[in-house]
Amino acid sequence: MTTEPRWTKSSHSDNGGNCVEVAANLAPHGTVPVRDSKDPHGPTLAFDISAWSAFVAGIRSGDFTA
Repeated sequence: MTTEPRWTKSSHSDNGGNCVEVAANLAPHGTVPVRDSKDPHGPTLAFDISAWSAFVAGIRSGDFTA
């Protein structure tokens, strides 16, 4: 298993590529890094796997609306 992040954007991103990227391949290491796709060499946020899982579950259940 690699410890280098493999950055991906959502396949639902349709705003010209201005979104966040996630390196979910690091989840088995207990962290999920997130970065701004417009600034790939800029800062990265690292979320604990339990916090990230709760966030994704909230999105899927419709807890966050615009």
